[in-house]
Amino acid sequence: MPSKLSEELSPFYVMEVLERAQEIESGGDRVIHFEVGEPDFPTPPSVTDEALRAITEGDTKYTHSLGVSELREAIAEDYQDTYGLGVSAERVVVTMGSSPALLVSMLSLIEPGEEIIITDPHYACYPQIIKVAGGVPKRVPIYEEEGFQIDTGRLKGAITENTKAVLINSPANPTGAVLSPGVMQEIAELGIFVISDEIYHGLQYGAEVKTIYEFTENAFVVNGFSKYYSMTGWRLGYLIVPPEFVRPVQKLQQNLFISANPFVQRGGVAALKSAKQDAREMVTEFDLRRKKMIEGVRGLGFELAHEPEGAFYVFVNAAELNPDSRELAFDILEKAHVAVTPGIDFGPGGEGYLRLSYAVSLEDIEEGINRLAKYITKIKGGRE
Repeated sequence: MPSKLSEELSPFYVMEVLERAQEIESGGDRVIHFEVGEPDFPTPPSVTDEALRAITEGDTKYTHSLGVSELREAIAEDYQDTYGLGVSAERVVVTMGSSPALLVSMLSLIEPGEEIIITDPHYACYPQIIKVAGGVPKRVPIYEEEGFQIDTGRLKGAITENTKAVLINSPANPTGAVLSPGVMQEIAELGIFVISDEIYHGLQYGAEVKTIYEFTENAFVVNGFSKYYSMTGWRLGYLIVPPEFVRPVQKLQQNLFISANPFVQRGGVAALKSAKQDAREMVTEFDLRRKKMIEGVRGLGFELAHEPEGAFYVFVNAAELNPDSRELAFDILEKAHVAVTPGIDFGPGGEGYLRLSYAVSLEDIEEGINRLAKYITKIKGGRE
């Protein structure tokens, strides 16, 4: 029989929406993809060229479990350039994506049954990763009318003697919110570890984005190359950890993953050294798409109390159409051939919402909004 853990894990609904959308497409119908948080831009040529060169030259063997030194040093240099903070390359651990980085950080930090506080709503996989690591996810609600900021008073009230860490994400998935420096400072002063998921850093639109290390050293930074450099399928991430956690994380890496792919790591070096302009151009285009999506969503009659300032998502309260977001999302997919992510994927606080990704072309955003307009008109007309 399957293990209790595997049976009890919640599905990743965005993937179930995507998989059903692919089935529809296999039948010849076109689906507009607002569900997946994946840039539609190609990986920058300098990155692919370097990875191909590495493969051709035979760089296809195991690397050091912490990552190749050139990439660890490049990450540390990038951190200095971006935030003005000196971080030793010895504290950098290269991983096979940011999800393994989250997992090994938690495995190195928590004992079975200890709590990690997350916001509600939150990135869909956080509770599942915490459970796999043996921890207990503890949700603290955040609200649209508050800009999806963390209320540190509510956060303090959730801390118990069993709480080991708080997990934050800024810019955030699914809300697009950016935590204010004041909130981050208050979180840093709570006296518990902070795990800061910074995978959407760089993808901000006029907002001031801070790293947790500007406020505390009692923290783990999780980041990667998937979003900013359009390298989702490369599966390349990294951790920056307190010095005393380097060896524990290394042992976990050795046993669970051995090392990240060598030629992928070479591509990561090229991304940091040669692809910054490509990334900036993508962000400029994302901002245009963000504005187009916001305009379209409001044109459909939805209210947005706060516009998203980062990542590439708009989180829309669609409970008026159907409070069951999963049912609504699949109904939209079947009838309008627009794939959206149900808010329940992001926790109980996301129920009634839909997440729409604008990591697609302006033309697809326009077409998707038009399809949604027809769907909504039909739905509302059927109630009259």
